[in-house]
Amino acid sequence: MEFGIFSLLPPVLAIALTLATKNVVLSLFIGIFVGATMLHGFNPLLGVFESFNTYLISNIASRWNATVLTYGALFGGLVAILQRTGGAEALGTAVSRKVSSVKQTQIATWLFGVVIFFEDYFNALTVGNVMRPVNDKMKVPREKLAYIVDSTAAPICLLVPVSTWVVYVMGLIGTEYERLNLDGTPYLVYLSTIPYNLYAILAFILVLFIIVTKIEFGPMVKAEHRTATTGMLYEEDASPPSSKEITEMQPKEDTEPRMINLILPIVVLVGLIFPLFLWTGNYPENDFITAIGESDGAISIALSAFAAGVVGIVLGISQGIFKISEAVETYVSGMKGMVLTYIILILAWGIGDIATELGTGEYVAGLAETALPIWLIGPVLFIAAGIIAFTTGTSYGTFAITVPIAIPVAVAVNFPLEAAIAAVLGGGIFGDHCSPISDTTVLSSTGSSCDHVDHTKTQMPYALLAAICAAIGFLLVGLNIPIFIIIPLMIVVLYLGGRLATNLWGYSRL
Repeated sequence: MEFGIFSLLPPVLAIALTLATKNVVLSLFIGIFVGATMLHGFNPLLGVFESFNTYLISNIASRWNATVLTYGALFGGLVAILQRTGGAEALGTAVSRKVSSVKQTQIATWLFGVVIFFEDYFNALTVGNVMRPVNDKMKVPREKLAYIVDSTAAPICLLVPVSTWVVYVMGLIGTEYERLNLDGTPYLVYLSTIPYNLYAILAFILVLFIIVTKIEFGPMVKAEHRTATTGMLYEEDASPPSSKEITEMQPKEDTEPRMINLILPIVVLVGLIFPLFLWTGNYPENDFITAIGESDGAISIALSAFAAGVVGIVLGISQGIFKISEAVETYVSGMKGMVLTYIILILAWGIGDIATELGTGEYVAGLAETALPIWLIGPVLFIAAGIIAFTTGTSYGTFAITVPIAIPVAVAVNFPLEAAIAAVLGGGIFGDHCSPISDTTVLSSTGSSCDHVDHTKTQMPYALLAAICAAIGFLLVGLNIPIFIIIPLMIVVLYLGGRLATNLWGYSRL
């Protein structure tokens, strides 16, 4: 059955209700119910049954999803151990001595996000959890921390050509090149898209602009004012996905905070990732890049988080901080603290499946295939990918829908291929950044312990500014302006746009 424009109804309804009510769980379930009812003869009883049977329970049973939930639980346990052993407190004390301002703290968070470039889920959880105590101590709103984390994670994964994203995108490119008999090595084609990935570049740079210039606009102004005047890190009625069992767990009074209790587990956590990526990616039978791309990222991260947790427990026991029974109790308490995250993720996956079955992505992509002048191809592909990612909550799914459209369209009208591919990649990240049903947005909220809806609302104006500048940049690509001119020009426009938005809808602390 063709649903046409009505294929947008369930995801748009879920997003609108989420933003209006701040009740993300109920809003997502309503979206799933409406979609399931549409897909099953508009029978509401079947809609309820299939909501659970097909779109919730089946998602829990998926190996990939189950592994993501597992490493979410293991991260929760690890963070609880780092809190209880005093490692997180020691880091906060040490960094506070090195940094003398909010700006330096936020730059340190941004740089940490750059270092964790190989996997966006891992980036969001690790950077948010490790840097949260430091940012809390410097009175940085949780919304600002979540923004820095989220707007660094996915962009850096696309801009650094060694990540779990790379081979996935290479596979999509290779399939289309083979189908159309085009010349080019997928990896080299991917490398050529990097300078054209204007949204990723601009979103990444905008974070630094916001930090350095101290400009604020949109709902983030309210968050900054709240923290500055009351010291409250989040709204009184906020519901962070990670519970207070994790974020407010404190070491015992007689525990001496030691940096080793955080540094050694984090070294184990990060140090095991690449070896496990290579091992699960069948290296050296596969070359390095292929092995990274074909690795089982979820199980690699889960095992790393488990090993880091074990190291943290051993350190705590060896220092007399707790006994084995207390360590297990602490670890399990941290896992329990992730329950709301699990629920939101499962519901987000369900609404994504609904959108796929309704043909939401194909409908939006089809609108972009209409005859257009060449100078509009780039902006239209970018905007279409953004809408698909916003309504489906998935960058990967958006890439799978739009790359096979972008390449033939670019070939047909003689638009630069690398720019067309970059447009849909950047659009996918943009829509993902704005969408409250995106799993990476959920995990950024979780790692930063920020109310999910508050994070989405405060990040959206910044994402829109970067997206407007990127769309203008793609228009200039269609007018044959060289990319080495477009990038610095758009950076200037980004800065001026931020200043204008601040004058109209915010303030500057300079």
